Amino acid sequence: MMSERLTLHGDLLDQHRLAQVLDELDALGVTTRLRRFRVGENSTDPSLAELTIQAHDHGLLVSACRRAGELGATYDDAEVELATTDVDGVLPEGFHSTTNFPTYVLHGGEAIPVEGIEMDCGIRLRWDTDRWRAETCPMHKAQVGDTFVVGSTGVRVDVGEDAADHRLDFEFMSSDVSTERPKRRMIADAADAIRAARAADLDVVFVGGPAIVHSGSAHLLAQLIENGWVTVLLAGNALAAHDIEANMLGTSLGVDLDTGRSGPHGHTHHLRAINRVRRAGSIAAAVSAGDITGGVMYTCVTTDTPFVLCGSIRDDGPLPDVIPNVLDATDAMRAQVGNAAVCLMVATMLHSVAVGNILPASVTTFCVDTDADTVIKLTDRGTHQATGIVTDCEYFLSELCRHLDGES
Repeated sequence: MMSERLTLHGDLLDQHRLAQVLDELDALGVTTRLRRFRVGENSTDPSLAELTIQAHDHGLLVSACRRAGELGATYDDAEVELATTDVDGVLPEGFHSTTNFPTYVLHGGEAIPVEGIEMDCGIRLRWDTDRWRAETCPMHKAQVGDTFVVGSTGVRVDVGEDAADHRLDFEFMSSDVSTERPKRRMIADAADAIRAARAADLDVVFVGGPAIVHSGSAHLLAQLIENGWVTVLLAGNALAAHDIEANMLGTSLGVDLDTGRSGPHGHTHHLRAINRVRRAGSIAAAVSAGDITGGVMYTCVTTDTPFVLCGSIRDDGPLPDVIPNVLDATDAMRAQVGNAAVCLMVATMLHSVAVGNILPASVTTFCVDTDADTVIKLTDRGTHQATGIVTDCEYFLSELCRHLDGES
């Protein structure tokens, strides 16, 4: 849906101007929403009305704006301003910085949707055979000669409902993040979203931390992957390393997953597991050689489920599949989330924020952690669509499997 904001000033009631505009817009078939209405306090004070109109077609939207303009409404129809990159990896001064909401730009008499929408990027325009295309471009990918949007003129962002439209009634349990929300109901909602995504052949992205393995829940994640409910895995070295350690040696960080006790030299187990995989050359090669016989990474390999392991300065080894360059790792994640409809972020704050930064707001997102601050930080950094579920990963994954596969 493309949108435009109209403003009306003056005597709107006695002359029925507002009613006329609303009737005309309704006749044209556009969606109209009255965002603000202020009546003048006396006969000499002008009234003010602000409207948002939406249409699926830019031509219809333009026609509606022009007709409303004939009745006294004002609107901004200026096109975008452009500038060219003169240094690789540097955006033009004053570049427009994107949000994760659907965006389009006005250029050449057309409304051009911005492709690959994510926050904190520039908007690059390029000529493609017979038309202009607009796309998000991270700073490090800008090249000399690229054309970018500067400023906000001609940029339209569809942010959905304004905060002012949200309910204002007093009510209990209304916080977005709370340890006292009904978790089972929220997990059921996540299961419903996953079913809908898979029915539409869209991806379900899982962002996971090593606590999934430490808590003995790796088999639940493997089950979700095996059954096709999770179609992309994004993680770091730790989840994969401890998952492989658990399969090879029965421990996670040296702690026996059956007894909960540390064994002799258990602190070296993850290093030994990593070393074996490095000798094989890759996780897939270790699976083929029979060194890895089960677990999350084994299931990814055997089901051909794509995964991206992003490196960090804290990594041991790391595993040969880990991408140590953070820009390359982010680009690899971008390549995997383009078809995502649902994202589950479980027990990992830094990876959750990183993935949240490259997701459009249209992706249904659930953030699961024992610490409410993790969810709060994610939403504070722009992933407003995230639903926070404050619980441990074992309960979340077991309940999710029960809802999706009928198993407890």
